[in-house]
Amino acid sequence: MATLALLFLVAASVGLLTIAAQHLVLWRHVRQAPSVPRRTPPVSILKPLCGVDDGLADNLASFADLDYPDYEIVLGVRSARDPAWPVARDAARRWPGRFRVAVQRGEPGLNPKVNQLVTLARAARNDILVVSDSNVRVERGYLAEIAALLEDDRVGLVTHPIAGVGEARLGSLMDHLHLAGSITSGVVGAKRLAHRDIVVGKSMALRRADLDALGGFEAVKDVLAEDYVLGLMIGDVLGKRVAVAHRPIQDVGAGRTLGEFAARYRRWGVLQRQAVGPALYAAQALLNPVLLASAAALASPTAATLGALAGICTAKAALDGVAGRVLRPGGFRFAQLALVPVKDLVFGAAWLHGLVRRDVVWRGNRLLVTRGTRIEAPAARALPWEAGGGAAATSS
Repeated sequence: MATLALLFLVAASVGLLTIAAQHLVLWRHVRQAPSVPRRTPPVSILKPLCGVDDGLADNLASFADLDYPDYEIVLGVRSARDPAWPVARDAARRWPGRFRVAVQRGEPGLNPKVNQLVTLARAARNDILVVSDSNVRVERGYLAEIAALLEDDRVGLVTHPIAGVGEARLGSLMDHLHLAGSITSGVVGAKRLAHRDIVVGKSMALRRADLDALGGFEAVKDVLAEDYVLGLMIGDVLGKRVAVAHRPIQDVGAGRTLGEFAARYRRWGVLQRQAVGPALYAAQALLNPVLLASAAALASPTAATLGALAGICTAKAALDGVAGRVLRPGGFRFAQLALVPVKDLVFGAAWLHGLVRRDVVWRGNRLLVTRGTRIEAPAARALPWEAGGGAAATSS
């Protein structure tokens, strides 16, 4: 066996052991009972919307009857031309004491999600703010665990493990496999094994006072990875830490294609490299043992390397199957897990893309991403449903 191939296989084996440790930590983390709050202060859930996600009406309905005494959900749209507008208005009519709708006022920065969050934070009535993406569903105890974790003054932000559900196309299945086997296990593993805080913006909660001390959402208006940067600021500026809740939230996605999966993680690769720097980003290849073992087989296509590749693919699929069973009811089927090696190779190609590119396509605009995921201004371009004019500024 050639020396280069052997080095690739050793690295792949180290990567498998690291992933196994992450999955063990994830299992121990999720099986812990969530904390029970001593107090239940009022909460405002901020939900920026953009277009109609899979199951959007049902996603919103999952927030209508949480086991928490005093909370509101403020739904945001960029304009009344957004296809999500009638869905949001219907939720406000159906649950008038629970949902309100706010249309974006102004455009303070280059990140469209943060622009909505600026408006939503101003419209919110309460001092605990929970940012929740539009494709998220939660258990009824979602807010209670957040309130319990924020009772510790040393905690500045709460984020959640993520479980992908509802896949109907190949891209969504690959996305959900990756969420379980890499993203969520990586976030929890980084916290428990390396004491490193990583925030996933699909669910993040913080006190208004802490957000104000950071400069509000305006502080991240010109970065693309606003969740990651806020997590860093919680520690660097406030000297506080991020807490990872024990109960997963559900990321609902049915119709993503393979091309959309690849495009999403090409964008992720560029953001990661600019967020953590080229050295740490390159080291993340260790967490893709299928890619490393494939490189070994290409470097020296012998029976030994091909057998090692098959063994590593099988082990990685089995490990991701464990993560799936931890995070979602029933886990993944055997036929779905058989796609893990293919998914890892597609993701590996996206990782290579991130090594050499600094631009991303985001909502129809090509943006240059610089260090810290700061973005340079694109040429102005309206969203498809806004071609006729600007946004109104109303709240209901």
